[in-house]
Amino acid sequence: MNLLSKQLKTLKSGTVILLDSVTSKGSYCPINLSRDNTDLNNYNIQNPTKCQSYISTILKKNSAEVAFGGYLEKRNLYGNKANFRKHGHQRNIHLGIDFWTKAGTKVLAPLDGVIHSFQNNQTVGDYGPTIILKHEFSDFTFHTLYGHLSLESLENRYVGMSIKKGEVLATLGTPDINVNYAPHLHFQIIEDMEGMEGDYPGVCAIDSLAFYSKNCPNPDLLLQIGS
Repeated sequence: MNLLSKQLKTLKSGTVILLDSVTSKGSYCPINLSRDNTDLNNYNIQNPTKCQSYISTILKKNSAEVAFGGYLEKRNLYGNKANFRKHGHQRNIHLGIDFWTKAGTKVLAPLDGVIHSFQNNQTVGDYGPTIILKHEFSDFTFHTLYGHLSLESLENRYVGMSIKKGEVLATLGTPDINVNYAPHLHFQIIEDMEGMEGDYPGVCAIDSLAFYSKNCPNPDLLLQIGS
């Protein structure tokens, strides 16, 4: 476990709820969107409507409101998107946790922070509207990324704007806005932004996994949704 991972564990104070309409941990259920899940053979999850159909099946089966998961999952979800392949390397390993639920759901800040950057990443397969927060503590700094938001989430925001824990940060976007995905929140922790603003890779190739898994530790160290 690297230093940031250890530091994140010092911040924990029980389950951190990111979605304001779902306050009970019992309203969440895990979902497996990895290419090893044979149930997905019956769904074209690259199509947002078909993907939503599978998600709805999982939610109904578990009497849940939010399906979550995905950290370091190797997925087929990105196979039809040209920007996920470069120099023969397929980016298909997911670096955050996804929370699949209804468009329009409000997203809450898990910690105090300031807006590091934001933008609408409109390439098909990217995040769509995205906000990145910076969190500074006495002995360490890290960032949290929120992707697949609504356009309204970017209104009246500015770099350096203070955001308090529990404050409404954004709402989730629809597939036409979040660039062709079923509605969900992509939540990712990032130590070094590498000079990037408003965007950061949320999926990597196997040859860069060692770097990204260190720079983007498991968000559940902070959220404790799966524990």
